[in-house]
Amino acid sequence: MKVILLQDVQGTGKKGEVKEVKDGYARNCLIKQKLAVEATNANINILEGQQAHAQHKIDTDIANAKKIAEIIDGKTFSTAMKAGANGKLFGSVTGKDISKMIKDAHGLDVDKKKIVLKNEIKTFGTFEAEARLYNGVTAKFKVQVTEAQ
Repeated sequence: MKVILLQDVQGTGKKGEVKEVKDGYARNCLIKQKLAVEATNANINILEGQQAHAQHKIDTDIANAKKIAEIIDGKTFSTAMKAGANGKLFGSVTGKDISKMIKDAHGLDVDKKKIVLKNEIKTFGTFEAEARLYNGVTAKFKVQVTEAQ
């Protein structure tokens, strides 16, 4: 009997695959536990629609990530921070702060978790940062920290 797996089943296959299994295993285990459905024409069409939708979502996410990367790549984002007498900042510049700088400058939402700093920003100066927007899509930019008046 041909079945479409709804979840990963160890020893049988991964979610979304169409597999040929024994009738008893299909009826008594896979279908009963809602791990699979019978591979009828209607169910195969539904599966193909879901796969096409998932691929379309991935394609649009990659296109959006490339667009954002093109805009912020090579740019310098500035912020003014207060510091103590020794020139050390009160706190540090984090991914959240950088994400806010990008939103203020260009109106783009970049998740703070996707911003990678080579080292912590705790002093004045210019630092390199990287936004890993999607698998294989990155943008390198600089963060300039100046003293607030």
